Amino acid sequence: MLQAFSLQKKVALVTGGAQGLGEAMAAAMGEAGARLAVGDINMEQAEITAAAFRERGWDAKAYAVDVSERETVDQLFAAVVADFGGLDVVVNSAGLNRRHLMKDMTAEDYDTIMNVNLKGTFNVCQAAGRVMLERATNGSIINISSISSMIVNQRRPVGTYCSSKAGVNGLTRAFAAEWAEHGIRVNAIAPGYFTTPLNESWIHTAQGDEALKQTPMGRFGKPEEIGPTAVYLASDASSFVTGHVLMLDGGYTIW
Repeated sequence: MLQAFSLQKKVALVTGGAQGLGEAMAAAMGEAGARLAVGDINMEQAEITAAAFRERGWDAKAYAVDVSERETVDQLFAAVVADFGGLDVVVNSAGLNRRHLMKDMTAEDYDTIMNVNLKGTFNVCQAAGRVMLERATNGSIINISSISSMIVNQRRPVGTYCSSKAGVNGLTRAFAAEWAEHGIRVNAIAPGYFTTPLNESWIHTAQGDEALKQTPMGRFGKPEEIGPTAVYLASDASSFVTGHVLMLDGGYTIW
């Protein structure tokens, strides 16, 4: 049974993999045997993360990429295939937010959110699919959505972010439907509130306390808890799963 979860000799690319949930998912895949390509807009941090992975005995390399810029995405995939000889798993973890009320959202901030979260997801999915189709690889693509794709967070100025992540769910299903017959699976993970460095200051506010009260399990997620979910979707353990958005939220969206 455990062999179904193995990623031995698989090549896994994680965008936004230098820190936070992306790093946690990359680490879990490394533990499952994958060779790791760490893509991030912050090349300095990506190098640090890749070096830490190599210290653990894993084959890992860092790459610079801005997922909103198609040219850098194409360069990333060409480099990964050249360096590793193939590509089996892609995790779309790069993302960002700008917190403004809808009435105050500037066109610039709107475009930034959509270009990274939605256009960036499209860019990476399309580039990954083209590589996998050309090489006849039974690949797995995992997009990182959010509970905010299913709800509008109470009393938080994140409406545009919610809309971008809802679009990620739509892209996940569209790519999954088109590529299923070619053996390429496309799924998404929708995390709730996790104790990442980016959330650390917010967690200790009144809004963070309120979110904690609204979570049935009574706590926030730990970054390492998303790793096994990513391994499941990347591996043969989920061989009959595609087009699915898997909630990972401690029950937050139950209520």
